Amino acid sequence: MNVLAHALLAGDDAALRLGGTMGDFVHGTPGDHLPPRVRDGIHLHRAIDSFTDRHEEVRAARERMPAPFRRYAGILLDMWFDHCLARDFARWSDVPLETYSTRLRQELHEADALLPDHLKRFLGYMDANDLPAGYRNAEAIGKALRGISQRLSRANPVGDAMPLLLSEDDALKGTFERFFPELRAFAANWVLGRS
Repeated sequence: MNVLAHALLAGDDAALRLGGTMGDFVHGTPGDHLPPRVRDGIHLHRAIDSFTDRHEEVRAARERMPAPFRRYAGILLDMWFDHCLARDFARWSDVPLETYSTRLRQELHEADALLPDHLKRFLGYMDANDLPAGYRNAEAIGKALRGISQRLSRANPVGDAMPLLLSEDDALKGTFERFFPELRAFAANWVLGRS
């Protein structure tokens, strides 16, 4: 899952949301300089990623990806699932998408002293592109994939994946709608177990 899903799945706890958003930017054991609940959010992020990667619907979607995209299917699905979530956000949240997106960025700015440098740079990109709300637009997903492609260390097809993702939109939306409620229940139970 990507930034919007990780934030939403952290629930109403701002520290968990912060940790959930930081998850892709913190490697190894989270440092003791982070508040305990932020560290919990990083662990929640990792638990969500593990659940997603093991889910039979997601595994089947990865297998449907043709070469050479299958190797990068995790990245592509994470981005497209945030697109699915953003397009239908009112189904999953009582807070309007624009409001949610603005608040999330504001929380990140307020936690600037805790953010890893890579996340600070990404926050600038989020501000400039109205993310995560902007993920409702396929063009924003395409731009993000081109950026990811350039940052990967070897030649890859990630930046050229939009025609494939658009052609698979109905199937991927169905995958998302079947597995996301289970992921949401998993995350809610995880949070409850650490409250």
